[in-house]
Amino acid sequence: MQFSDLVRLYEGKKKRFGTEAYRHISAMLKEAKELHRKDWLKHPTANKDHEQSWRAFKGKNLEKLIMYIIEDEVKSLGLKIIGGNTLERTKSKNLSEELSRVKRNLLIDYGEFGSHLPDVDMIIYEPKTMKVIAVISSKVTLRERIAQTGYWKLKLLQDDVTKHIRVFFITPDEDGTLTIKKPTKKGRAIVEVDTDGSYVMSETKIEESDKVKMFDKFIEDLRVLINEKSE
Repeated sequence: MQFSDLVRLYEGKKKRFGTEAYRHISAMLKEAKELHRKDWLKHPTANKDHEQSWRAFKGKNLEKLIMYIIEDEVKSLGLKIIGGNTLERTKSKNLSEELSRVKRNLLIDYGEFGSHLPDVDMIIYEPKTMKVIAVISSKVTLRERIAQTGYWKLKLLQDDVTKHIRVFFITPDEDGTLTIKKPTKKGRAIVEVDTDGSYVMSETKIEESDKVKMFDKFIEDLRVLINEKSE
């Protein structure tokens, strides 16, 4: 199974549900898992069961799918979006001047232990200035990454060069961590206090707040953010 198969499944949901397609990501992933299993049975991976193989595929491709969904609208705002691995895996000398400057604008200074990039899945930046506007982490559930996301927000706040960068989390929230405000689950508490917000791709109705919203609010919030910065 390839990433293009996920795109095909998503486009099918889009034809059926229009702008509400994002609510059906979990259902789409269940369909994809069955297709993935059929492919895996033809060529089982040594030392891996199908569940392990699927989790690796899903984790790697969910972020690519989210980037596919939002990329055109991000560009329509005059911004660019790239995968976090683009900067992490490419040696600085091999980066274009543009991406080299983006990388420098995102580095976190650990003093004698060097400067390091935060672990994020997507980076949104302003192409004229190479200023990083926001970073996004994405996982199927919050427990896989949310505390780490909160940590990176706190580190970015410590430097004048990076303190303006918004830190977001996008998730199908398959374990329902964000569904209700109170009693508050630990993952939601971290989102509300230690990040700039999470956007949920789910059929489940959630109790929204300033920090927890449905995914369809993401682009509008990004538009508000860049308008605020330009004033």
